[in-house]
Amino acid sequence: MISRFLVAALGIGLVLGLTSTTSAQKQTRVARAQHSGKAAPDVAKAGASEGQSAEAGQTEGKSETAGAAARKTEKATFGGGCFWCMEAVFERIPGVRAVISGYAGGHVPYPSYEMVHTGLTGHAEVVQIEYDPSVVTYEELLKVFWKSHDPTTLNRQGDDYGTQYRSIILYHNDAQKRAAQQSIQQLNARRAFRHPIVTELVPMTTFFPAEPYHQDYYRNYRFSTYSQIYITPKLKKLKLGSASAPRSR
Repeated sequence: MISRFLVAALGIGLVLGLTSTTSAQKQTRVARAQHSGKAAPDVAKAGASEGQSAEAGQTEGKSETAGAAARKTEKATFGGGCFWCMEAVFERIPGVRAVISGYAGGHVPYPSYEMVHTGLTGHAEVVQIEYDPSVVTYEELLKVFWKSHDPTTLNRQGDDYGTQYRSIILYHNDAQKRAAQQSIQQLNARRAFRHPIVTELVPMTTFFPAEPYHQDYYRNYRFSTYSQIYITPKLKKLKLGSASAPRSR
């Protein structure tokens, strides 16, 4: 009787362990699928089904920060892997007025998410930031950029592979170019990372805003599997609280 009880208990424990492992693996696969090209049209549904409904019309009219000059703000454009993650990070920086997810650094006009993820358009997933230089400087934004991703992995960030996930800085003027060059030189000189920085440094040409369902992803789908596995831990690691940038109009 005792031996049967022990066998049964071990069997139950094994089943529970396998179930837990399978569940965790499934959640990770779902999270990755939410950011894959095939799953892109269903991202909003996936997020809403996990307890966070999208706010209708929130991202309508979201475009490149055309009013930056009128509001005495400047722009910065960075790519460091998934733009969902980078967008959530920079939205929490005081002085940042707006963050738009999009594509830049490529050679095909008006690319779609699916086109970019073929790797044939040359674009990277980036965020374009409108910021108030009297509150936060470009150099300070660079520091956030370095901390929010691994700039030493070529065409890869974590589980995301491909040139669209490359580390890239697109400078808008000579001052930004010099600041980025100096920052890279200083970080490499003091060996801030285990390996040399491979971040691409190129002039900003044309920025294409990503599809509406990509905008404000973390704000709209904070409780989605992808957010819980990737974005929330990143924000906690960087000790970033609530967003300071206003919601998309």
